[in-house]
Amino acid sequence: MLTKLERAVDAWGGSNTLIDHWLESRRQLLIHYCQLAGLPPYEKNKGQLPEEDHIQQFCNLLVDYVSEGHFEVYDQVASACEKNGEHSKSLAQSLFPKISPSTDAALDFNDKYTNGVDDDTLMELDQDLSRLGQKMEERFELEDRLLETLFERHSEAS
Repeated sequence: MLTKLERAVDAWGGSNTLIDHWLESRRQLLIHYCQLAGLPPYEKNKGQLPEEDHIQQFCNLLVDYVSEGHFEVYDQVASACEKNGEHSKSLAQSLFPKISPSTDAALDFNDKYTNGVDDDTLMELDQDLSRLGQKMEERFELEDRLLETLFERHSEAS
């Protein structure tokens, strides 16, 4: 996921302040995800239960990221896609509903892990992180398709 993020930053970074901020938010979310899940390069944490405040920080980043997408970035992308023609508008309209399941997964994860967790709940963390990671990866791919279409059309219009 971090490699795909780097490609997104290379492709669209520097073209729009809001998009730059959003991609940086994605980077911070992915770093915290990898730390929490004990994934490379943070595998030294694998096998240890994370601190509750680290889970809380991740949940905050997660909710901020999905909120920023829905309430700021998607509106701007949809507006730009509308201006770039029927194909872009149609693609945006078809992709937005496909993003919703990842939002639901993120909010469910947040609800489960932010109101104080007991040991039994923590024992489910790896499995829940895995499911969430799959949903978020799908979301990132859909978001990247939106950005790609937007920037392809924008560069064609220039």
